[in-house]
Amino acid sequence: MFSKILIANRGEIALRILRACKELGIATVAVHSTADADAMHVKLADESVCIGPPPAKDSYLNVPSLLAACEITGAEAVHPGYGFLSENARFAEILADHHIGFIGPKPEHIRLMGDKIEAKRTAKRLGIPCVPGSEGGITDDEEAKRVAADIGYPVLVKAAAGGGGRGMKVARTAADIEVALATARSEAKAAFGDATVYLEKYLEKPRHIEVQVLGDGRGNAIHIGERDCSLQRRHQKVWEESPSPALNADSRHKIGTVVANAMRELKYLSAGTVEFLYENGEFYFIEMNTRIQVEHPVTEMVTGIDLLNEQIRLAAGLPLSFVQDDITLNGHSIECRINAENPTTFRPSPGRITYFHPPGGLGVRVDSAVYQGYVIPPYYDSLVGKLIVHGKTRNECLMRLRRALDEIVVDGIETTVPLFRTLVRHPDIANGLYDIHWLEHFLAGSPDI
Repeated sequence: MFSKILIANRGEIALRILRACKELGIATVAVHSTADADAMHVKLADESVCIGPPPAKDSYLNVPSLLAACEITGAEAVHPGYGFLSENARFAEILADHHIGFIGPKPEHIRLMGDKIEAKRTAKRLGIPCVPGSEGGITDDEEAKRVAADIGYPVLVKAAAGGGGRGMKVARTAADIEVALATARSEAKAAFGDATVYLEKYLEKPRHIEVQVLGDGRGNAIHIGERDCSLQRRHQKVWEESPSPALNADSRHKIGTVVANAMRELKYLSAGTVEFLYENGEFYFIEMNTRIQVEHPVTEMVTGIDLLNEQIRLAAGLPLSFVQDDITLNGHSIECRINAENPTTFRPSPGRITYFHPPGGLGVRVDSAVYQGYVIPPYYDSLVGKLIVHGKTRNECLMRLRRALDEIVVDGIETTVPLFRTLVRHPDIANGLYDIHWLEHFLAGSPDI
């Protein structure tokens, strides 16, 4: 086991990693920009190192500074969390070159799944069902028109190196395809430095279902249930729950088995998430995230498994703590991502938190690194924290979430708490009747929350 781990991240995930390390008896090193000198994980870590000024490219993405921090402190491994360098295969290779462990997947798997075209080819080879679409990148508009006509409109133009909804455009008819291609290529080039795009069939009312996996890198892998992440705004997840209200035990077992078998064949290492669109009883692979997910707590709540603990153990070369038959789902869990944003316009609202009162009680968990007097800087994402609740049933979970949302107080900044107070009382949400477009339609028709 590692004796000291450097946490190459910030905010709530840095604090989550720190807590896992402490429970394993592992010393921690916090790195931070000058803007994060007063961050909670910096205060609680055994050691801390300033790695640069506020811009992420000069601090959290600054590989030489991170390597220097490892050398100065004697850290044996790096946990990248999510975002920043968590899915950077070259970073994992550089760490290996310096005999420093990377708490995550093998570089070849990060690189493979980071290329959406290669990821889809690999998924097909491994027996994972995929959305109908082009076999590779689209080289010209005429080819795109032929592919679109073959799979049928509407189609989705997607950036091969994309993520987070950037470089994605819908073409509903042949008249739309050229504009969609040009716009998606332009966005992809600006966001990822790669203008390659491909085509997929556009599903009208799918749900977003993702399967959590763990692998030991030697051919042993398991799935740990699924999460429903269908409530999204601009392709960004807002509300996640497990298990999905759209699946039954048979469909859950079927897709979980397919994914676990694929990860065994791939000899996948660490935690990962295989994401699908689900419509009319069919699953369609869209991507794999080779890292811990923001929404991992809902899986932890319904299984009792500490996913960060498992990540660290697997990176240290230890075996999986359990086999597939040990995994059982207990009750229901929902997570709300609370952001420092206006709940109607979603305009960022950085600033000082003048008063903070987190909710409590049975089945309530708050993953947040903020505290009263903390200043949310304007340089990074707007996540204040995650409110996660658990109940014996989905209805109990919803009622507990309603109560927790009524208790939480975050003063001094605007947050999206009022949005969630509205959502948790909506009959469609209560009945589980929503898809990936539901929230956008709801917001368009409900300007005042």
